[in-house]
Amino acid sequence: MTGHHTMRQTEEAIGERLGSLNLDFEAMWAVSNIYRASAAIRNHLEQTVLRDTGLTWTGFVVMWVVWIWGESETRHVAAEAGISKGTLTGVIKTLESYRHLRRSPHPTDRRRVMVALTATGERLMRELFPDFNRQEAFVVKELTGEQRRELAGSLRLVLQHLERA
Repeated sequence: MTGHHTMRQTEEAIGERLGSLNLDFEAMWAVSNIYRASAAIRNHLEQTVLRDTGLTWTGFVVMWVVWIWGESETRHVAAEAGISKGTLTGVIKTLESYRHLRRSPHPTDRRRVMVALTATGERLMRELFPDFNRQEAFVVKELTGEQRRELAGSLRLVLQHLERA
């Protein structure tokens, strides 16, 4: 259960409330379950892996993006992390105060800013990510390998459709 009501109770209440409307209930259940699952997964990872690190979910995602792509321009980091540039500014300030990230001017355009992991940030990600991945495996423990691949493929199709739209 991710909220006050179970999934079954929620689906029954929605059916009672909206059953008379001409709606695509299969689409609604799919999107609702994506949302509820992602919120539950985020909460689980915050309460397990990130709890003692001082990192927020958004801070972790920003560090992940910079870890994977290397030194990057802030606008690209914000886009990859799915946050606004304004939100990124606050996150970078916090991560700089922890000495996980550093800012520097863009090499050819002083108006733009680059961010990179520090040695401390790099070390944190190398130490943290194996535990993060163990928790990812825990989250999908009830799925077979084939079900995991099908889920990943289905979600990839949803994301590709939205990127084209």
